[in-house]
Amino acid sequence: MTTLPVIDIAPLRAMDDVAAVRRTTEAIGAASAEFGFFYAEGHGIADGLSERLEAASHAFFALPEAEKAAIAMAYGGTAWRGWFPLGGELTSGRPDRKEGLYLGEELGPGDARVAAGWPLHGANLWPAALPELRGAVEDYLAAAVAAAGALMRGMALALGLAADHFATGITRRPTLLFRIFHYPPGGAADDLGVGEHSDYGLLTLLGQDRHGGLEVRAADGSWIAVPPRGRSLVINIGDMFERLTRGRFRSAPHRVINESGQERLSWPLFYDPDFAASVDPLPIPATARLLPRWDGLDVHDAGGTYGDYLIAKVGKVFPELAGKQLRYLP
Repeated sequence: MTTLPVIDIAPLRAMDDVAAVRRTTEAIGAASAEFGFFYAEGHGIADGLSERLEAASHAFFALPEAEKAAIAMAYGGTAWRGWFPLGGELTSGRPDRKEGLYLGEELGPGDARVAAGWPLHGANLWPAALPELRGAVEDYLAAAVAAAGALMRGMALALGLAADHFATGITRRPTLLFRIFHYPPGGAADDLGVGEHSDYGLLTLLGQDRHGGLEVRAADGSWIAVPPRGRSLVINIGDMFERLTRGRFRSAPHRVINESGQERLSWPLFYDPDFAASVDPLPIPATARLLPRWDGLDVHDAGGTYGDYLIAKVGKVFPELAGKQLRYLP
């Protein structure tokens, strides 16, 4: 195939049509095993929410650099929130040609996880000059999290588990990491918006504007373009899901090449396990084959909690922040 499957996940939101749910979960299981990627329609995120978020995102990246720098990631501390400049994030050790804003679940000092000093938990940093950004992000994020819950029901059923297996287990209190990325036009011919990588979490729900650039590497080594399809989400399996399913679900490498000559925006939600959840494999049959990964890493060698695993990963993305003594004590 040269295009990814398109799956209507509306039946997983309603859960009132047994036959439709079965068809949807079968499609999700097949796409997750073969590609590790698919388009999701019927996700319940209103077009108006996406349009508000897109407008506010453009306005944020158009701010003077000094105003963006006032909420730089250095001020976010171990909560790992804030803005980073062009080239400020590394993928596979190489600077990406993008800037971005790191956000997540809004947690105040009274939250037990924040009070305990858990990394990657805390308050977001918002630009004073653009108050509408917060409302747009929070409304969109609420809808995207609901869509993620529906997808996780489908994932569970596709694996032969109860629909609420994840909701009552490792995603009972999910780790929510949300990003807004801005890819400017131009750059050298070999500059990548994002270098080849696979996501290290559980499930990614990606919104993107009308300018393409995302590509997924197929099992045969070829690249599949993932152009926007209206307001469809792009869903992809992360390394942790590949581990939990013993390879039944594939975490596929992907990259971004912004050759449109236009600014490109994207909005990934990383819907990950509870920080304190064990990452032991699921009680499902092992896959008949474990294909060698593109990067030679063995995701099946992980252990401990998801927090342990995640902290070991994030310092490689922003090495200058990794010295802030990121620790996790469950």
